[in-house]
Amino acid sequence: MILLALAACSATAQTGRSAYEFLDVPTSSHAFALGGGGIALIDDDVALAQENPALLGQEVDRQVAVSYMHYMGSANFAGVRFGMGVGERGAWAAGVRYLNYGEISGYLPDGTPTGSFTPTDIVFEGTYSHDITDRLRGGINLKMIYSGYEQYSAFAMAADVGINYYNDERDLSLSFVLKNMGGQLKRFEESYDRLPFDVQFGFMKGIGESPFSIGITAHNLTKWNLPYYGHSADEGEEGDLKPKSSFGSNLFRHLIFGVQYVPTDRFYVDLAYNYKTRTDMSAYQRNFLSGFSAGIGIKVRTFSLGVAYSMPHKSASSIMLNLGLNIGELI
Repeated sequence: MILLALAACSATAQTGRSAYEFLDVPTSSHAFALGGGGIALIDDDVALAQENPALLGQEVDRQVAVSYMHYMGSANFAGVRFGMGVGERGAWAAGVRYLNYGEISGYLPDGTPTGSFTPTDIVFEGTYSHDITDRLRGGINLKMIYSGYEQYSAFAMAADVGINYYNDERDLSLSFVLKNMGGQLKRFEESYDRLPFDVQFGFMKGIGESPFSIGITAHNLTKWNLPYYGHSADEGEEGDLKPKSSFGSNLFRHLIFGVQYVPTDRFYVDLAYNYKTRTDMSAYQRNFLSGFSAGIGIKVRTFSLGVAYSMPHKSASSIMLNLGLNIGELI
């Protein structure tokens, strides 16, 4: 748990971002398998509305999705979302996410123990999307965020705005999303914490007539320089940490690469590489799999199941499970 807290603090300090990084944790195992880069992913999965509200549509026919993630350490995330079509071109969804970081021991500045506590975050979400044309769709996602850490609590509101262009004849999907616009209404202490506002662009394209497609997501586009701390090559993991920043590392820390294999509309396999995840772990004990993620999904009649896995640290891994049910097909 201490390692998880250090990693979170380090990543926040390196990128100059906020205390609300949990807003970027996917609730869709399909998106998680693609390294968190699912803003251009076309699938009838209501959980994808968190990645890009423009991915919600009337193809989500009274669908409910339940997600669970065992994160690094003792952290566990869970969520549920329901969506359905409205009118001829619209769709809406509502959901809630609960994030529990496990039990942590509290201490005063002089080292006096104050007992244990369990920090939690809760996010309530509402989404609406509209088909502008047959290939262009826009959407908005509104979020109410409550955080409770020991005797401290805070409340914030945020919004995501997204647009998606999908050409099924060319198997091409393009997305643009503004994420986490908003701020705190109730602060923890004297100062206000920023939300992790982000601008993202996503691309996914099928490879000819094959069942493979490739995807690239560009994120953290509000800031070019994304330095990270790592050990010098001749010092190993015990040497001093030194800031690293170059054109190449900054470029690739902005990009998530993914490949998808979809032989039928009822089965998929994903593999992705997130260079930022790998470099964020360079100050710790990363392994060969750091930065990689993978997942599979199946659909049987009205049910769907998705599983995704990543191992950013050699002593900690994350696994995510999604269950979906199309209630509309049962009626």
